[in-house]
Amino acid sequence: MTTFVQVAVNVPLSGSGIYDYHLPEELEGRVKPGCLVIVPFGKRTVQGLALRLTGESAVPETRPVQTLVDDQPALTAEQMKLAQWMADETLSPLAACIELMLPPGLSQHTGTLYGLNSEKLPAAAVFTPLQNRLIDLLRQRGPLRDGQIDNALPKVRWREAAEPLLHKEILGSQPFLLPPTVQPKRARTVWLTAAPETLAERLEGVARPGSAALERRKAALRFLQGEALPVDVAWVKASSGATLADLQSLAEKDLVAFGETEVWRDPLEHMAPVVQQAPQLTGGQMEALERVRAGLRQMDPSNPPAPYLLHGVTGSGKTEIYLQAVAEALRQGRQAIILVPEISLTPQTVKRFLGRFPGQVGLVHSRLSPGERYDTWRRARSGQLSVIVGPRSALFTPLPRLGLIVVDECHDDSYYQDDQTPVYHAVQAALAYARITGSVVLLGSATPEIGLYYRAQREHWNLLELPERILAHRQILATQASQSGISMPELDNEGEAAFLPLPPVQVVDMRQELKAGNRSIFSRSLQDSLTQVLNAGQQAILFLNRRGSSTYVFCRECGHVLRCPRCDMPLTFHSDTNDLRCHICNYQRQMPAYCPQCRSTSIRQYGTGTERVESEVQKTFPNARTLRWDAETTRQKGSHEILLSHFSHHQADILIGTQMLAKGLDLPLVTLVGVVLADVGLNLPDYRTPERTFQLLTQVAGRAGRSPLGGRVILQTYRPDHYAIQFAAKHDYSGFLQHELAERRKIGYPPFSRLVRLELRQRDPASAEAEAHRMAEQLQVWMDQEGFTSTRIIGPAPCFFARQNGLYRWQILLRGPEPARLLRGKTLGEWRVAVDPTSLL
Repeated sequence: MTTFVQVAVNVPLSGSGIYDYHLPEELEGRVKPGCLVIVPFGKRTVQGLALRLTGESAVPETRPVQTLVDDQPALTAEQMKLAQWMADETLSPLAACIELMLPPGLSQHTGTLYGLNSEKLPAAAVFTPLQNRLIDLLRQRGPLRDGQIDNALPKVRWREAAEPLLHKEILGSQPFLLPPTVQPKRARTVWLTAAPETLAERLEGVARPGSAALERRKAALRFLQGEALPVDVAWVKASSGATLADLQSLAEKDLVAFGETEVWRDPLEHMAPVVQQAPQLTGGQMEALERVRAGLRQMDPSNPPAPYLLHGVTGSGKTEIYLQAVAEALRQGRQAIILVPEISLTPQTVKRFLGRFPGQVGLVHSRLSPGERYDTWRRARSGQLSVIVGPRSALFTPLPRLGLIVVDECHDDSYYQDDQTPVYHAVQAALAYARITGSVVLLGSATPEIGLYYRAQREHWNLLELPERILAHRQILATQASQSGISMPELDNEGEAAFLPLPPVQVVDMRQELKAGNRSIFSRSLQDSLTQVLNAGQQAILFLNRRGSSTYVFCRECGHVLRCPRCDMPLTFHSDTNDLRCHICNYQRQMPAYCPQCRSTSIRQYGTGTERVESEVQKTFPNARTLRWDAETTRQKGSHEILLSHFSHHQADILIGTQMLAKGLDLPLVTLVGVVLADVGLNLPDYRTPERTFQLLTQVAGRAGRSPLGGRVILQTYRPDHYAIQFAAKHDYSGFLQHELAERRKIGYPPFSRLVRLELRQRDPASAEAEAHRMAEQLQVWMDQEGFTSTRIIGPAPCFFARQNGLYRWQILLRGPEPARLLRGKTLGEWRVAVDPTSLL
């Protein structure tokens, strides 16, 4: 009897992307759901994932599966359910959701091979300059893959130039399947084959008497004599001084033999864990932990526990609850995934989990090499790892016995992927994955997203509150006090822990500073506080949500602003390279000497960026040691960890940075946090702007006063009366929650409705506008036909960032109870769809 298999093919399609194939006799019994297979698709050969086996097909004729990539399934049954849920919820192709769960380099895509048909090339033909470049390239190098042509002809639209040449058969093309770019790593090994009792008499014959080679080869044999198992050749060479030629000579004399073994590429192999004991918990921590433990003990896949939302102020000990919840899951033979919002937080988090669970932790994030991610994925799939730590992509690690998902700082927008398909939110995916696997999901934040907190209340989730800030436990306190040269402070205590109030926040009205004649970017209060911190040998953080040296560059004569030619965004000046850059598409140019519009020399930089802040600090405090932590200084692998290590070991006095500083960093010597401009972004046309401002200010304020030294926060602003700033200054989440919910209810925005955002990007502005209006009319027709009376169309309108990378952007919003239902099964062409978007910019 023929076995049929439904395969999700890895090609961009507008439909479901699921097709029926049959198994040839040699693959019967080998292909299982979740396995990667190679199948024919039209004239191409493509990779796909086997979804399910069946005894009948929905079509009369099927083609055979060609190859099984791996006998072991690449996805678990639960991962396949999650991929299907994501495809349904985000209106995305199933293959795109499946690809999220495969490590980079394992997924195979169809490419195109281009070649030149010289006999078809007319003698006197006239081609465009780009067509001539393409023809010359293929004449010189022979047939090339599309990716190779991309590298040879970067940033040009060569495919459009190739179309007429293909039509005239001057060029030929054929599809092919790109091979995987990752493979298991093999290392060459060597071991002793000579009998130990005969080795001594054979030593002198391995090289010419008295030669250096004789001593090296003797050393290698003596080293191998003490090893019971094959040893890496590099290890033998390093330990004995022998060369590869020495070892080959010994092999020719039947004294040693060579082999190969697989080597795991582990990004944590050089990180020595410092084993830590769990501290005694406070009463509030213990109460929260016991509720989580109860959920872990009662896990039932058919009836998963309600999610846990842990709302704890900054420094309230949320991470310790995560650690002990993981310990409970491991005791039950289950595994855990720990999500953190940023790569910058990963080293700090990994160290804490390695210290508690040595040898059981795996690391996943985008800055690892493909080989490291591939090997971590394989070790997790085989059950060798029990705890996975990383940003949102770590959620898709194939753990066969998942029991706990922790999402730290769950309010953070970095959990939302909107730069490629599928557009999804990792928090929502984690909630769905926990339901599918019957796991406990624990979401933690000092400033939970308004919609999430409202949902937790409405749906009776397990709400856990930690309203008190834990300074530290007594032993740690004593050590910190001794290192700081101060006496132990008098603080509220509970058992072995001590509590500390949240740091006092001073709001400085920068309008009054200007009236008083202070033209500096630092208020008088901030300057005085920085002086006190530096004199006391302590540390400070200066926060600004911008990069570069200035916001924009303009001409004071005619007012012309220098903009990116591809994005229309103001260019930012960078003093270290003396150039202008676009922070959308990375366009770069030199700082002009003249205004390109009026030829005036009055070109000036305006505004404040991280480089400018650093420069002003060095002018005002020339002896202060500064570090800058932003996207420019953290491009290299490991740069986050290096910067954090330098600052935490007091190799700098003032840390200047952007949003990364608002993530859960624990720096005991930081006694001052200065927010250089607290109202950045408050005027952006997005309904979540006040919430983002409140979250950011509350989180960055929490970096101060996390030791016996205490601390304070200074918020500089031109809008001191704005409610987001006022509530942040009082650390009042509850007050902000009620105020913001009232504002949202008035305008009918989430959580009192849901949104779908449709975005169009085209090179021609007139065409983009026309298509936007056409789609809006089509949406209205669908709404009328299907009775969507409670759904509203907002737009079409240009996006706030109206042009990016040379493409003009238009958007349409659908607002209603379930607006995504309107789009299911519809063909939307070039339109990008985001369900429940986190930003409308």
